[in-house]
Amino acid sequence: MATERSPGFKLFFAGLIGLVLAIPLMMVFALSWDRQEQANTAQTSIAAGWGGPQVVVGPVLVIPYTTDNVETVTENGQQTTRTVRVQRELFLSPETNAIKTDLRPERKKKSIYESVLFVAENSGNARFALPADFARYGIPRDSLNLTGAELRFGVSDARGLQADSKVLVNGTPLELQPGKGLAASGNSGFFTFIDWDGATPLSVSYSYAFRGNKSLTMVPRGKETSWEVKSTWPSPSFAGDFLPTKRTISDKGFASSHKVTNLALGQSLVLKEDLGMPQIDGGYVATMAASTSSAQSVGGPSQAATIGLIEPVDLYSQVDRSVKYGFLFIGFTFLAFLMFDVVGGAKVAAAEYLLTGAGLVLFFVMLLAFAEVIGFTWAYLLAGGVITGLLTAYSAAVLKSWLRARVIGGLLVGLYATLYVLLNLEAYALIIGSILLFIALAVVMWATRHIDWGAKRGAEEASASAA
Repeated sequence: MATERSPGFKLFFAGLIGLVLAIPLMMVFALSWDRQEQANTAQTSIAAGWGGPQVVVGPVLVIPYTTDNVETVTENGQQTTRTVRVQRELFLSPETNAIKTDLRPERKKKSIYESVLFVAENSGNARFALPADFARYGIPRDSLNLTGAELRFGVSDARGLQADSKVLVNGTPLELQPGKGLAASGNSGFFTFIDWDGATPLSVSYSYAFRGNKSLTMVPRGKETSWEVKSTWPSPSFAGDFLPTKRTISDKGFASSHKVTNLALGQSLVLKEDLGMPQIDGGYVATMAASTSSAQSVGGPSQAATIGLIEPVDLYSQVDRSVKYGFLFIGFTFLAFLMFDVVGGAKVAAAEYLLTGAGLVLFFVMLLAFAEVIGFTWAYLLAGGVITGLLTAYSAAVLKSWLRARVIGGLLVGLYATLYVLLNLEAYALIIGSILLFIALAVVMWATRHIDWGAKRGAEEASASAA
């Protein structure tokens, strides 16, 4: 009679097969990453011609002024200094700027991929006045060319601007011109000419609409800036240098309110240099700023508040996280087979371990494939149900018992249910997972407490029969 391998050897061999199955698991992880890149490419294609992540800033009053600039030049081998009259720009921020934004999201599809776009309607009122202590800024008032002043609005992707833009100064509508935005918006936007005497304050009311996608960033400029946003999108994200002072979020949408003062900005109302694009870590604005060479400014980066329209469930991140738990699925299932082998006497061959592991890996492939079409939850139920049924039926043949197969099926149902809970309770995933591993280890220790892992059961039975 042939000698059966020892329980210790079976444990080692099952673990070795589990390590081999790490290769297809990593391939599934790479497949998920590749599909996510394809989805990003498709979303970029959907948004092309619509408008990208938007940065809005302004209004800011830009006033040209003349000043003397001392230069050192070399003439005939000798250095001489001379005074040159040059024209520069003064950036005057409003004393108050109240902005209201109506953010209307839209979903656009291309094949199986979907992108969230938006149309934003901005309206507001701003008030400008030269500070009473203007002389402290070192610019003589008589050097200001107030008749050449420009009122500038920054919109980072001007392709998204709609045709109904309006600006009224002291109640008088003015004609708008393209371009000449502000550095914070990559010098993109629109402006209008202002003929101002500098003595009386300017009252500005404005409204303009623009299209964009993913995120909307507002760059506050002025003594007091308020920004009120309302939208029907139920899952916003708030980022940047300033978070909302008030926010309400529900299934019907959200409303938020930002209030920023120049004390928080650390900026004067009068600047001799414009400020560059905001840098928001991990956000869309930082990426856009890096690719916009015209946004560079010696004034440093601006501070900003960002609202992102995020998907409530990112299926690719959910699939990636579930794949990371693939080793637990393989480990628990193989452990159950091993217990039926060394304790219950059912023989499980290496090929049977391998085929069972292949079925467990196939679950993640099916989850990814169907999630792109029917959503993550339904794909999870479908893939989990199909694989549980397949492996339960196969276990009945391997373990020679439908009762044992039902144990395997119950184990898989428990594992899939637990994984779904872990995916939805990310903050508690580690503690729940560690408790489950402790329970599993305790059960295995109890079930195998009488097993001699080095014994060869077949040899002992043969010698006992001969005796």
